[in-house]
Amino acid sequence: MDAVSTNSASSPLLVVGLGNPGADYSMTRHNIGAMVLDDMADSFSLNKKVNAHVVETRLGGRRVILAKPRSYMNLSGGPVKALAGYYKVTPAQILVVHDELDLDLGTVTLKKGGGLGGHNGLKDIAKSLGTQEFLRIRVGIGRPPGRMAPASFVLKPFTKAEQPEVPIMCADAADLIVGVATGEVSV
Repeated sequence: MDAVSTNSASSPLLVVGLGNPGADYSMTRHNIGAMVLDDMADSFSLNKKVNAHVVETRLGGRRVILAKPRSYMNLSGGPVKALAGYYKVTPAQILVVHDELDLDLGTVTLKKGGGLGGHNGLKDIAKSLGTQEFLRIRVGIGRPPGRMAPASFVLKPFTKAEQPEVPIMCADAADLIVGVATGEVSV
């Protein structure tokens, strides 16, 4: 995909930060997508029609919708599909920010389509949209230590030693979002 096809001033970009609702999950590894959006926006409004917290802005002249579904991670597909319908965007205009076990802590990458890497939130989105061809910002959280189950690991808060990396990861992901929105970064 080139910058022209992802950055049309007339086509909005829907950026979805994945996470789980509630204070118990707010600082867990699984919520890094929502944390990125929290760092980008001062406040979100509740849009009950799409079951998400949203804020609209402009980046480089392009309309950008930042959204955090109110559903649990594994049920993100319904809200993402509702957001896409409400804002009239295609899967190619959707950018999902999510945690990634297969990347070292602090690594942030941009990817278009492809495999879902066992990520249940992405699986549900792909199922609801009927395609895997949407953009993703993968925020590395590393692998669980020892024999800890990945499902347990992602629901744990970042350790004290990892916490200084979190604002850097969020800033790196936010920079990628801005780059995609303005056409400075393409896949």
